[in-house]
Amino acid sequence: MKQNQPVILQISTLFLILITHLSAGNIYAQQSFGTVNGKVVTANKEAAENTTIGLMHTTFGSATNKNGAFSFKAPAGSYTLIISYVGVQTVEMPVTVTANQTIDVPLITVNASMAQLSEVNIIASRANRFTRRISADVGKIPLDNLENSQSDATITNELLTEQQVFTIDEALRNAPGIQKMWDATGRAGDGGGYFSLRGFVTQTLLRDGVAGLVTSTIDAVNVDKIEVIKGPSATLFGSNLSSFGGAINRVTKKPYDTLGIEIGQSVGNFDLSRTTLDLNTPPNKNKNVLFRLNSAYNTEGSFQNYGMTRSFAVAPNLSIKASDRLSFLAHAELFYGHNSAKPFFFFYSSPLDMGVTNANQLKINYSQAYSNDDINQFSRSANYFARATYKISGQFTSQTLFTSSNSFSNGPNPYYYLVTDAVAETFGATPIPGSSNNYILRYDQSTRNSKFNATEIQENINGDFNIGSVRNRFVFGLDLQHENSNQVYYGNFYGVAPINDPGFDYGSFNRQKVNATNAANPLTAANTYPYIYKKDTYSAYVSDVVNITEQLIASAGIRVDHYENKGTYNIDHVQRSKPFSQTAFSPKFGLIYQPIKETLSLFANYQNGFVNPGIYTNANNEPTVAKLQNAAQIEAGVKLALFNGKLNGTISYYRINLTNSLRAVPNSPVYASVQDGTQNSKGFEAEVIANPITGVNVVAGFAYNDSKYTNSEADVIGRRPNTAGSPYLANLYVSYRLPKNTIQGLGFGLGGNYASENKIMNSVRQGTFSLPSYTLFNGSVFLDRAKYRLGLSANNLTDKHYYTGYTTVNPQKLRQFVLSVSYKL
Repeated sequence: MKQNQPVILQISTLFLILITHLSAGNIYAQQSFGTVNGKVVTANKEAAENTTIGLMHTTFGSATNKNGAFSFKAPAGSYTLIISYVGVQTVEMPVTVTANQTIDVPLITVNASMAQLSEVNIIASRANRFTRRISADVGKIPLDNLENSQSDATITNELLTEQQVFTIDEALRNAPGIQKMWDATGRAGDGGGYFSLRGFVTQTLLRDGVAGLVTSTIDAVNVDKIEVIKGPSATLFGSNLSSFGGAINRVTKKPYDTLGIEIGQSVGNFDLSRTTLDLNTPPNKNKNVLFRLNSAYNTEGSFQNYGMTRSFAVAPNLSIKASDRLSFLAHAELFYGHNSAKPFFFFYSSPLDMGVTNANQLKINYSQAYSNDDINQFSRSANYFARATYKISGQFTSQTLFTSSNSFSNGPNPYYYLVTDAVAETFGATPIPGSSNNYILRYDQSTRNSKFNATEIQENINGDFNIGSVRNRFVFGLDLQHENSNQVYYGNFYGVAPINDPGFDYGSFNRQKVNATNAANPLTAANTYPYIYKKDTYSAYVSDVVNITEQLIASAGIRVDHYENKGTYNIDHVQRSKPFSQTAFSPKFGLIYQPIKETLSLFANYQNGFVNPGIYTNANNEPTVAKLQNAAQIEAGVKLALFNGKLNGTISYYRINLTNSLRAVPNSPVYASVQDGTQNSKGFEAEVIANPITGVNVVAGFAYNDSKYTNSEADVIGRRPNTAGSPYLANLYVSYRLPKNTIQGLGFGLGGNYASENKIMNSVRQGTFSLPSYTLFNGSVFLDRAKYRLGLSANNLTDKHYYTGYTTVNPQKLRQFVLSVSYKL
């Protein structure tokens, strides 16, 4: 690892030099700037909070505060002040900026409600199109990115549209430091795709800052932006919805108060067909009731010889303004899936026994699915959300939230074991002289009418007030999370098969065979793997962001969780483990210093996370309630928004220490564990979102992670965990739009991703096995007009064979072209 340190040091130095030069230039430029002040109100004369306003054809602008007021600096000159957003008439106003003077513009009234202003499409000709500076969910307080001491990355709907990205899994390729490990299984309770973030496994479990579990691949049709929250985040989100590496939050689209319809159709190879609808309407004349519906229907085959996907997503959304103080928001997300499983390969024999060290040495047929696509599974996820917002006063707001996540799955899910020929022979295989590793074992893990429900009730009191001259932005919250799991897993063995034999009928592993095998093996407590339990978590948390001075901001928060596990049961309702309860405390602290206000921030934080591991067997063969696993992160870095948003970026270094991990007792006949394991994960991340010249936008990221077991069994101590992902990750996307005086709306995009070697098996006993490094390229061409949009994208341009997985080998999709057209009414 030491040989990589100079490279990281050089990258860090280059970034710091860039910041120094750009910051100096920014300071110098501001000497000839003037200040523009004003206020924005809605049609109902409400203050338009968190709305961005700017100067046309520039990136100079600002967001309004809670009173609707804005203030920003701009070079001396004559401009047009503009605010425009979906479906509403643009407001424009001439303004002249004089050097070293302040101009107060007249009151600006926009033809919109506050509900629509959450969906603002800021500054018609906005240069840096892929940024969103303000988030209400990352800190549960509306904060500008430069005011938040925690690292996060935001992926906007504008970027997804330009790239023609249809799922959350695909979209996450645009965030630094996160890597897909497993595709979603569709099984109830599994929680969708699995990702590695800062050396730990995480999933997409948050929607609008609260629980939003989806067990299938999550369609992006209802997504306004995606927030990747970095590091342990239990203080605000608890342990059920975040991991030690961080959390993924999808922010959904909201209704607005004019009629809008967009219909889209996409087609591509592998028999892709996708139809989408975005319908928005105010049902009454007063426009105090708003409705929006987003939906998508997808069908797709596979890059392999067998495989099918059918999915339908629908998301109705209703907003009601009961009075000037009270408003309601209710929406649902309904996902239906009917899919065959994507093949993934486990190791039955160790890589050491097989004599292999990387996936290229295996004989996997990349285009072979190894089973018939009539072996498929039905899945369903239904999320219901309701929020009541009440303005207690000008300084305090109450938000009461209810969310219910429900998932269901039924059907088989094939998987395969890699084995030596000697092991295959014990299952009836015929040895092949002069060759090795020629067989796989075929298994299935089915779910039988499995159900999972997670209900969350949350109350937040937000305040924005001064104590003397010190501004406080504050949240106090109470949270109840209830889980009710009735998941039943079972599986059967379907024989040995050659790993690569053109004459073998792999399609004979079909639904008929699965049904016959299941009928011959009725389910009992002995041959099922049930996850039948109920859990309750009662929480209270508080967080405060304090402006000590205009340039120095401190934050602190703490959470108290009381966790109650009601016990686990088998399918005969016989108790397998007894109930228990635990109480946890999770603090966090942060500090921001802005040497250049609203332009450059130096930040540091302490973040905490914890997990309830449950019950384990100790060395005396006794069931024992585990202590809380605890992760503590220290992070420091730089955030910037130079040249009024033309250059945005974050550079950070972090270190996470994990304690109280369970580790196996070597050679224990009762599979005992001891809870003294520790793990260290540290790394460097950098992200840049820039508009270097007119028409060009860049999204770039780099991440390095060094994760290792620091106290564990001798088999893995000092080694990288097989769930930590690739140490090096990089992402890049460059977009160019032609000037309006040529072909308006015509643009091009090109990007890619790099992942270094990923050790999915890494121990003395089993050996080291890696998925090879890979570089992927993606491109797009589009014509974006006011009434329609045409687009052509290509993913995996070079038709690269590559694998993902943790502890498994999962072949990924080959080159795909997608043609899309949409029409807007």
